[in-house]
Amino acid sequence: MSGMGDDEEEYEGPVTLVFGDDRPVEAEAHIAGHFDPLTGDYRWIGRISASPGVTAEYQAGNTAVLVRTADGHEASGTLTETNPWGGHRLTGRGRPPFPVPEVDPAED
Repeated sequence: MSGMGDDEEEYEGPVTLVFGDDRPVEAEAHIAGHFDPLTGDYRWIGRISASPGVTAEYQAGNTAVLVRTADGHEASGTLTETNPWGGHRLTGRGRPPFPVPEVDPAED
């Protein structure tokens, strides 16, 4: 994708967002992330497309979510806000819910 750094990885497609003990909601997502050499951790952000199930959980105050992609990768994230199109913003730290190459902080 043009305009993005070479060190950014992305996932776009279906996700299962698991709320609470086990309340899965299917949605579409676009998630991108990168290794932050200043903090030494991986940070990722995403957009969840408009979904009545996700909106209901968000409005009930349920913002902690397990994000699972179609290939079985998963990570814990947080819904942070509703966007103008009725979807939601998602943030996370650490390993994202998609495969990324191993990063060696010693390499520049």
